[in-house]
Amino acid sequence: MKYTIYPGCASEGTAISYHHSALEVAKVLGLELKEIEDWNCCGSTVTSCVIGQFAADVLAARNLALAEKMGPEDVVATCSSCYAILGNVNKKFSDEKFKNNANDALSKDSLSYDGQLKVRMLLDVMVSDIGLDTIASKVVKPLKGLKVAGYVGCQTVRALRDFDNWENPTFLDKIISALGAEPVPFPYKLKCCTGAMNLTAPDNTISALYPIVKSAYEAGADLIVTPCPLCQMNLDAYQIKVNKKYGTNYNLSVLFFTQLMAIAYGLDRKKAGLDYCIVSPNNALKQFGV
Repeated sequence: MKYTIYPGCASEGTAISYHHSALEVAKVLGLELKEIEDWNCCGSTVTSCVIGQFAADVLAARNLALAEKMGPEDVVATCSSCYAILGNVNKKFSDEKFKNNANDALSKDSLSYDGQLKVRMLLDVMVSDIGLDTIASKVVKPLKGLKVAGYVGCQTVRALRDFDNWENPTFLDKIISALGAEPVPFPYKLKCCTGAMNLTAPDNTISALYPIVKSAYEAGADLIVTPCPLCQMNLDAYQIKVNKKYGTNYNLSVLFFTQLMAIAYGLDRKKAGLDYCIVSPNNALKQFGV
């Protein structure tokens, strides 16, 4: 199965472990991911405030135009924000006025976009296209006894509502089960982590993270997994500050779901990207020889 992958800025920084583990897991599953050549930032959540909505849309659309030149394959994003932005801009191309104006702007870069590609989330591709049976069939190190809180976050399934149940998503839990681990009941799996608000209002982020970590801990989770780079960064980097503010002693490692897959597939620490974690996963994973 072939797809065009949009890595996004986080893949070269805070979510480098996500990108690398996703590529390694793709090899195991026979998934061909072609990176968009000369891709640019999708704009995330702040660009429209700085340069205006239309300019921000064209910035994101440039990636789709580049992808279209590579072929008709679905565009896959690993980042929830990238998926939301690229997906919403993609839908705007169904409006002829927007399409014409956007293509006029894109023409300055000798590009155009017809609007016919599909934008997908990697989590969706894993479950809907690869399938849980195939995911399970590649497991060489079943994660039996590992209790995992699947933290979906607020954007992954709610932004476009193109896959899973946006009020009670199950895809992440199904992957956890396919790997032999136990998904624990996690009522805060859709609660917002505040995203990039950590830059301007870190106290708000800490307050938002507390019930998320508390919920996972009280559910008996050994660790948390997520498909969202912002969620992973906030829960991982700010957990110490959560403990300091609330007098707690949480020590829950936060991994990307592709890292958990890499472990179950017997890949080494480097390929699984485990050494990038702030809260070490070593204790939770020591029974699996990682």
